[in-house]
Amino acid sequence: MVCLQLVAVLQPLKAQTALDYIERNRNFAASNYSIYPDTLIPPQTPPPAGYQPFYLSHYGRHGSRYINSTTAFDIPRQMLLKADSLGQLTETGKCVLKELEYIIEDTNDRWGDLTGWGKLQHRGIARRMVANFPELFRDGTHVDARSTTVTRCILSMGVALQTLENANPRLYVTLRASQRDMHYMNFQDKKLRKGAMTPEAQKAYDDFCADLDRNPRIMRQLFVCPDSVRQFVDERWLNYYIIKAGMIQQNTHLATKTYLLDLFTAEELYRMWKTENVWWFINHGFTPLNGSRQPYTQRHLLRQLINDADSCIRMARPPVQLRYGHETVLLPLVCLLGINGFDFTTDRLEELEPHGWLAALVFPMASNLQFVFYRRDLSDRDILFKVLLNEREATLPLPADKAPYYHWNDFRDHYLNMLDADRRRKK
Repeated sequence: MVCLQLVAVLQPLKAQTALDYIERNRNFAASNYSIYPDTLIPPQTPPPAGYQPFYLSHYGRHGSRYINSTTAFDIPRQMLLKADSLGQLTETGKCVLKELEYIIEDTNDRWGDLTGWGKLQHRGIARRMVANFPELFRDGTHVDARSTTVTRCILSMGVALQTLENANPRLYVTLRASQRDMHYMNFQDKKLRKGAMTPEAQKAYDDFCADLDRNPRIMRQLFVCPDSVRQFVDERWLNYYIIKAGMIQQNTHLATKTYLLDLFTAEELYRMWKTENVWWFINHGFTPLNGSRQPYTQRHLLRQLINDADSCIRMARPPVQLRYGHETVLLPLVCLLGINGFDFTTDRLEELEPHGWLAALVFPMASNLQFVFYRRDLSDRDILFKVLLNEREATLPLPADKAPYYHWNDFRDHYLNMLDADRRRKK
């Protein structure tokens, strides 16, 4: 039985700080568990006179999913069960335990599965692709779709393609999910990943989180005598995992039927968000704390995107290229490209938020990058393109005399030189 009801607020609002976002929409604190912001998408800037879209290249995350492991449920559940056996749970504590068991029962055997929300997100994104760029989805256009081998990504691809075919049954659609593509679709670079949390980075992270990841108020809410349960209740992880268990539900059919987030103030959710944001930065952003190379985990994908584009822009009728993967690819790719200033680098973690490095803006469920290419005619060598991050026009650290449109040759030269320089550094 659900003790209280949480009404999910799904509409994102502009804000100056992460706390502003959270006060307006508590689900923003969920970081990579956030639901896709598919409302209030601004209109597209018209291209320069004479230019028409002719090619679209895309990388998108799978849609909303169930949580993919039992940890976030089992850790707080075991702590609460032990306290309950000793008569140490308050009425609120008993209600939270019942709520966790209710969520666990609903999630069992669905770990990591795509949800109904995830399907709706990809249907909406596909419909808007057609509406925004009808020239790219004419009769006979080849839609070349690829996915990682993870089921939720394959299903996200399938839902999007169904939507495109419904919009125009005369598209020529191909799809595949093959280990052959995984070297760029979901390359994680074990050596780089292992070196992300260096001793220096770990110390900086621990120092940053020291005053953020505890919550004595929640202990008083849940336990009759908080001090008597500390031998088996870790305040930090109890607070963290109850929030995570509540956050993921916005992506499921329980979005308006669970109440766990109502236990927490906006400030408490913000404090946890700060620890999450810094963790994502250390593991996927540019920081001297670990050698400033983490975004290069996506060097293969970036090179593939460039090579594919170079091939396609020579064609009279290029395909639409769609790729479906994961946030652990999308976030470092955005950092590697420097989209919207996400190539920001610092060893002072408190500088992230003031600088606008908010990972939650990049990688909600179904997040995506779209590279849309424009030309005047087949002989045109001055190819323009723009980047959409979650369907919003984005900036790149390149000259932009026709912003938000960039010259493809500028992009190609800049990033191939950057990738080649990194390759030389590794030798």
